Amino acid sequence: MTDLPSRGDVRQPVVCFDIGGSAIKGGTATDPFSIASLGRVPTPLDDFGAFASVIADMASRVPDAGSIALSITGVVDPARGLIKAANIPCIDGRPLAADLEGRLGREVRVANDADCFALAEAGAGAGRGHWIVFGAILGTGVGGGLVIEGRIVNGAGGFAGEWGHGPVAATRAGDPPVDLPHLPCGCGLSGCVDTVGGARGMERLHRHLHGATLPSTAIVEAWLAGDPAARRTIEVQIDLLAGPLALVVNVVGPDIVPVGGGLGQVKEFVARLDAEVRKRILRPTDRPLVVPGEIVPEAGLVGAALLALAAAPR
Repeated sequence: MTDLPSRGDVRQPVVCFDIGGSAIKGGTATDPFSIASLGRVPTPLDDFGAFASVIADMASRVPDAGSIALSITGVVDPARGLIKAANIPCIDGRPLAADLEGRLGREVRVANDADCFALAEAGAGAGRGHWIVFGAILGTGVGGGLVIEGRIVNGAGGFAGEWGHGPVAATRAGDPPVDLPHLPCGCGLSGCVDTVGGARGMERLHRHLHGATLPSTAIVEAWLAGDPAARRTIEVQIDLLAGPLALVVNVVGPDIVPVGGGLGQVKEFVARLDAEVRKRILRPTDRPLVVPGEIVPEAGLVGAALLALAAAPR
């Protein structure tokens, strides 16, 4: 496996960032198990100079640090280094790592937040010691990242692991089966798993099945309390998710599939999904395969720290 740092493996300090559309969180680390916070500030959305200044200010607090790494919402094209981040316009279309390196005079690495989640779980969470880790995100929508031998697999265009997109969602699901429409997706296609998975997908399914508009948190609470309508919604959603995720397992062959995002924290939901996925895969196994992620809630910082520490001298 790749020489990822382990507990007690002291290396040159690095600076790590978890960057979303609302906030930038910074930290510093010499190993992924003890990250010291550098604070949290609102993300400058429309001014790249202000964005770069936030990164520079936090990084300057660790003058002996080596590499800098960013976990960021959006897609990173590994061939050109360009960022696609519609919710942070000032970095959209930029070669972000190169631009920041020019300003900071330090090596900068940038990775998608789902990739960083998968790396965090592979290096410090549920995937530790496993050769192939597929991190599945069930948050607002559906995403994922793939780590093999301790390395993020980006793929052409940076889209490897994005199992939430592509017109593959079933149009009949549940027992007894119910007919479902192929819904339009924000990626421009229709019928993506992203439209029926995750929190928004749960809400759409509940509205379609029962004519009621409820937040996903209320649906989950009702399901755990035994409500039959919520139980039907969860059953249909699990059915819709299990097939595509089983296909990912068959194609990629992960040893373990940690689940992140809000639904990844609902152990009962993940356990049901695990049972249904294992019924659908070619490799028989009695042990849990789809499991709750362990790096909550700082997977972005931990993944970014691992990304930087992998290159840091000891």
